[in-house]
Amino acid sequence: MLNPRLAARYAKSLLDIAIEQNKLDAIYQDMLGLNAAFAGSRDFVMLMRSPIVKADAKYKVVKAVTEGRVDAITEGFIQLIISKGREFFLQEIVNAFITQYKVHNHINEVKLTTATPLNEEMTNVIKAKVAAQFANMSIDLSTAVDESLMGGFVLEANNNVFDASILRDLNDIKKQFLKNEYIPNIR
Repeated sequence: MLNPRLAARYAKSLLDIAIEQNKLDAIYQDMLGLNAAFAGSRDFVMLMRSPIVKADAKYKVVKAVTEGRVDAITEGFIQLIISKGREFFLQEIVNAFITQYKVHNHINEVKLTTATPLNEEMTNVIKAKVAAQFANMSIDLSTAVDESLMGGFVLEANNNVFDASILRDLNDIKKQFLKNEYIPNIR
């Protein structure tokens, strides 16, 4: 992160305004759209971070992309960010807003990584099991596939990792053999 304190402050301000105006979900959807724009276009990221391109040109580009698609509050917020010379941090501010929105609405982000893709039924079963562990919170489950796990899964939630993969088991066995703990016990 480039400047997490700045991003958190701007995001908190936008969150407060969105709550006050009763447009929290609409602003959240706008932020998800901006986040997708940043993720999908390296050129957009480079434009926002360019010290050479003037602020009014950046605003014209953003306005052309967002006009009629975002709430007036979002549009005004983006204009404020650019006029204050903070567009370099816009992506970070968007991510901070999404995080703060999830905290405000008690949404827990959970990442499930498996060796093979899961079907929808199995994903729902796992989501229900995880939801039972986090009372009074809804679950935002994202899935990923990592063939190097060989089998099993890795579950990440609340900065905790539960690794039930075959790769971890094999690494544990390898460490045991390298330590050779059992040889002194034989004598």
